[in-house]
Amino acid sequence: MKEEIIIAGFGGQGVLSLGKVLAYSAIMQDMEVTWMPSYGPEMRGGTANVCVILSDRKIGSPIVTKYDTAIILNQQSMDKFEKTVKPGGLLLYDPSGITRHPERTDIRIAKINAIDVAAKVGNSKVYNMAVLGAFLKLNPIVTMENVKKGLRKCIPSRYSDLITLNEQAILEGSDSVLIIDGK
Repeated sequence: MKEEIIIAGFGGQGVLSLGKVLAYSAIMQDMEVTWMPSYGPEMRGGTANVCVILSDRKIGSPIVTKYDTAIILNQQSMDKFEKTVKPGGLLLYDPSGITRHPERTDIRIAKINAIDVAAKVGNSKVYNMAVLGAFLKLNPIVTMENVKKGLRKCIPSRYSDLITLNEQAILEGSDSVLIIDGK
């Protein structure tokens, strides 16, 4: 098993953190992992993406041009990465930052209104965990038990009070994902 994932959006949306929690969760599950971020010089508002590869075997290279899954959080990322999803792969997106919705017919498409989930949970900082919950509902590649361990590795102890909110956002995101096209 090998899953090649691109997570892309604006800086400040928690793109890199989402990838990091996913990577640590897979490590807790004794998987091989690469986590390769890419971002512009801006701290917030610039583009950011991270490639995460999870595998039950050694990973030969962290460089990927075609992905099993694309998690898209803004229009620039949709324009850039929609075409890079392998046929039969998954494109998960948040429609709030999208003006042109996915057009491919050879992939699975799902959406999550992560802003609404974060508002329901009561903290905009858990937006990215709502997206992670949606992804894990569609592709339960890591267990929730290991996701909780991954969260504890990624969230600094001074923010430990946010762990419960993040867990809640993951569960709400899982319940809120909408499958648009199940190819």
